[in-house]
This record gives sequence, C-alpha cells and structure tokens, in this order.
Amino acid sequence: MKYLMLIYGNEEIWGSLPDGDLATLIGEVDAFTGALRASGELVDVQGLETRPRSVRIVADTPVVTDGPYLEAKEYVGSYLVVDVEDEQRAVEIARGYPGLRFGTASGGLEIWPLMTGPDH
Repeated sequence: MKYLMLIYGNEEIWGSLPDGDLATLIGEVDAFTGALRASGELVDVQGLETRPRSVRIVADTPVVTDGPYLEAKEYVGSYLVVDVEDEQRAVEIARGYPGLRFGTASGGLEIWPLMTGPDH
C-alpha cells in the first residue's frame, strides 16, 4: 500500500537553527531517506518550493492566489511517498522522521493512504 507523508515545518524554527545543527538535521534526513530507499520502501521524496498556489472557485470562476491554504506557522515543506506492507509500517516510518524531535511547534507529519489499483 502506498502512503503520502506530508512533512510540515515552521520556517521561524528551521531558520533559527545554527548552521551546524541544520547541517546535522539535513544529514539525518538524508540517512533516513537513504535507509528507506535501500529497503525498497521509498517511492519518491522531494522538497517543495516556498511559493505554493491555491486555486478556489469564486463566483463560479477558478481563482488562483499565492500562498498556502491557510494562514499558519506550519507549511508543507516536503513529502515522501512510501510503498509498505500496511499502515502500521507507514506510522513506524513517520515516527522515525528526524525533524519530529523539535516538537509540535516545529510542525509535524501527516500520513495519507494513496488511492491505487484499477478502480482509482
């Protein structure tokens, strides 16, 4: 089963990390994704640019605006797609994400099952 993991961050916290701490975290995230790649569970991983667009219907017309969906301190900064045996394994992977050690103020990670198969 494939799962999308949206990784949220808080730009204020990430931007305030000393260079050495940020470099250490980046190395830990690279090792984390490297282990998933080696296990065959990693389908895709990408960082996201900080210029998202939102498309909503306003007066029956699609309107495109800059910015994230909501005003929030956290934003989606990257994602992982994993292909694992079950949800329990997806949760186990999510719990091991190195960025979580900075606590709830720094963001979090959402796990979304992906629709797959001939009916989707």
